[in-house]
Amino acid sequence: MTPFIYKQGSSILHNLDTRYKFVIMCLISMGILKALFPALAIISIVLIAAMLSVGIKPLNSFNHIKYFLILLIFIFISRALTTPGEPLFSVFEVPVSNSGIKDGALVSIRFLIIMLLGMIFSHTTKPSSIKSAAEWFLKPIPFIPEKRASLMIGLSIRFLPLIIEQAKQVSDAQKARCSDNQKNPVRKIARLILPILKKTFQTADNLALAMESRCFSEDRTDPEFNKSGYEIISLILTILLVLILILF
Repeated sequence: MTPFIYKQGSSILHNLDTRYKFVIMCLISMGILKALFPALAIISIVLIAAMLSVGIKPLNSFNHIKYFLILLIFIFISRALTTPGEPLFSVFEVPVSNSGIKDGALVSIRFLIIMLLGMIFSHTTKPSSIKSAAEWFLKPIPFIPEKRASLMIGLSIRFLPLIIEQAKQVSDAQKARCSDNQKNPVRKIARLILPILKKTFQTADNLALAMESRCFSEDRTDPEFNKSGYEIISLILTILLVLILILF
């Protein structure tokens, strides 16, 4: 089971109203955009504590986002090589500046924190609750079919862990057929992505047929939200944390 799949629990984050979780995520994400290294260290400690409280093991979770970590490495390298500044050293005659290293590290850590934030959210929130909250937020906006849009969001979230699992199955099947002997990275990625896309489209087609055969309709009863009583306190603490991030 990946940390992106909802797991039932009794923690405060599990019982928190999903609408407040959305607001908290947005506030923290906006605060991270202005945060520097000391503030990022603070939010990292807070997120690690939150992961432990909901049953996510931080070290094990990194194994599930290893491809995302590779992407962050590429982002760091590209920033280090392209950001102007006083050069520290050169790589194949391309200067690497001190400001480039700092900028690359800053952007990579911000992306990683946002990923961990999304991991905690998906691990503690039912997909049906996410759909209901999205419908509640979209309902006041004119010209947007909130029920249809929220259904698409809910299905996308349900598909994410399935796609991850299918990617793991395809990768294991290719490794069993000695795919590691392929040294060309472009061909290796193409041979991994194409079967995953095929499986994803087939699953989506089967789901559409199943929903149609059961006379599924998007006009359903409006959702009800259960509050735990910690929503206002959590929101106030989040605002204080965001102010700390910005001030640092």
